[in-house]
Amino acid sequence: MAFLLSKDQIKRLYTPKGNAGCLASNRITVDGMKVGYMYREEGDPTFPDSGWRFFAGDEDEEYTDNPDNFHIFDLNTICNYDSDIIKYLDAPLGVAFIREGDVFVLDEYEE
Repeated sequence: MAFLLSKDQIKRLYTPKGNAGCLASNRITVDGMKVGYMYREEGDPTFPDSGWRFFAGDEDEEYTDNPDNFHIFDLNTICNYDSDIIKYLDAPLGVAFIREGDVFVLDEYEE
């Protein structure tokens, strides 16, 4: 698997206040798409999981059903792929945002 950014390209853009782990679609980290949809759920307590999940927004059910299409990252890594997400990362559990142009707006989400 070849990620779009190498380790030496990752800069410190965000320092989390808590757990830093997140899940991101390969559409972002391999294909280079911007984050189009993100939500925050209760993190897995056995991992340093922030609960954030990031998608390009065009993944279909077949794509999302394949765990090989997702990887666990530090939040800062995903900020390097799309820095537009940074101002939303302190949002509470249970929120979802969808990209509308250059901004994110709250989306209906049920955990």
